[in-house]
Amino acid sequence: MCIMPVHLWLGKPYAPWLDLRRKRLTRRSVMTLFSAPADPWSHRARLVLAEKGIVIELVSVDRRKLPEDLLDLNPYHSVPTLVDRDLVLYDSRVIIDYLDERFPHPPLMPIDPVTRAQFRVALYRIERDWYGLARDIELDPQAKLATQSRKVLGEAICASADVFAAKPFFLSDEFSLVDATIAPILWRLPYYGVELPVQAQSILKYMQTIFSRSTFRASLTDIERDMRH
Repeated sequence: MCIMPVHLWLGKPYAPWLDLRRKRLTRRSVMTLFSAPADPWSHRARLVLAEKGIVIELVSVDRRKLPEDLLDLNPYHSVPTLVDRDLVLYDSRVIIDYLDERFPHPPLMPIDPVTRAQFRVALYRIERDWYGLARDIELDPQAKLATQSRKVLGEAICASADVFAAKPFFLSDEFSLVDATIAPILWRLPYYGVELPVQAQSILKYMQTIFSRSTFRASLTDIERDMRH
C-alpha cells in the first residue's frame, strides 16, 4: 500500500528546514501557550489553565504581527496555540479537551457519557452561535451586521435564562468546560455593547458567581480587565 506523505495530504509544500526548526521550537521544558490578550478563544484556554492550576509559559501575541515561532509551529497562524514538548495544538476546543484529559484534577467534564455528550452539544452551539456573533461584532463594530449581531446575541443569552437558573454553574454544581466557554463572552458584553435586561436576573447572578472566582480573575489580561471599566 502506498502511503501519501503528510505534507502532500495536507496540500502544503515540504520544507525540510522547517522540520528542523519545528523540532527545536518544541523542545521546551515548560508547556507554552501563545495567546492574544483580547481574544475570547484564548481567554477560554487561559481560564481552563487557571482552573487546573497548571504552570505554563504564556506568550502574549499581537494577532496583526505574529511571532516567527508561532508562524513556524502553526500552519493556520492562529491563536491560541499550545506547545507541550513535541505536541503542538492549535484549535481552542482541542486545547481545552487536551488539558482536561492531561490534567484530570479537577475534572471539567461529567463522567457520565450521556451528560458528557449533552455538554459537548452545548459547547458546539455556544461556539457556533455566540462566538460567531461575537466575531461579527469585533470585525467591524460600526457595521450593520454588528448591530444585528448585538441584538441576536443578547436575545440568545436571555433565552437561556432558565438554564442558568437551574444550577450554580451550567446545568451542574461544578465548574465545567462549558462555563469556561460561556464566561469569556459574558465578560465581554459591555465591550460588545450588549446590555442584559433586569429580567435576566439568573444570568446576572451566574455572571457574578463566575467573575468572583479567583481563577477567573487570574485568567484576565490587562486589556480584558479594561473591558469592564
